[in-house]
Amino acid sequence: MIATLRVLLNMGSLHRLAPFWLLGLALFITQFMPWLLLALAYGVLLQFIVEYVMHRFLLHREPPTDQGQFNELYRSHISHHEFPNNAEYFTGDDHWYAVRFGVISTALHIIVLWPFVGLKAAIIFPTVAIFFGSVSAFIFYEFCHTLAHLDVPKGWFGQKVTYSHLRHHFNDHDATFHVSFGMGWIDRLFGTKYDRDDAKDRYDRTTILSLGMDPEDLRLVTARKAYGIAKMPRDKRA
Repeated sequence: MIATLRVLLNMGSLHRLAPFWLLGLALFITQFMPWLLLALAYGVLLQFIVEYVMHRFLLHREPPTDQGQFNELYRSHISHHEFPNNAEYFTGDDHWYAVRFGVISTALHIIVLWPFVGLKAAIIFPTVAIFFGSVSAFIFYEFCHTLAHLDVPKGWFGQKVTYSHLRHHFNDHDATFHVSFGMGWIDRLFGTKYDRDDAKDRYDRTTILSLGMDPEDLRLVTARKAYGIAKMPRDKRA
């Protein structure tokens, strides 16, 4: 637990989200009405869906042919698959991304809700939903993800999270896109639940850590050099 929290406390994205989380919490407390519980639940559910969609369709998209775009994808996710135990690659290097996403999402919700519920409610509902509910769910996601990758003693909860997520890394990177504990229903809903037979058919020891790419692909080699990575992941060396 301590080791996991230590990594979380050093995550730049969580540092930048902290004031917004406090704002959402303050509004939830000072403006509390029963309907804000609905806002909180909505925000949590929204984040778990976003977690899945971004992981599957953005971070696991077809590798770009443009080297600059590929480098961005490499730093945001491929490097994490190549070096799954290195905390430096647990997250991307754009620490303001989550803040921008939250602010834009909140603004869009305000615009849509304003004509129906008035300006005050249109501000309070999405601010509580996203800055308190969604950010809380995002912190929980980061906790589960970090715990899954750290080599630390784990109880029942940690073992469940680790077993589920590491199958995505080491057995089938085209399945099990949820990370947060208890969210396996999302993969079942969208047809990406882990299946032993499918995983066996798709598994390739040489490319499993590079998301199906040849580890000597020039784009990968160039991206590694761009981020100062001098050697191949140990599991890929002959």
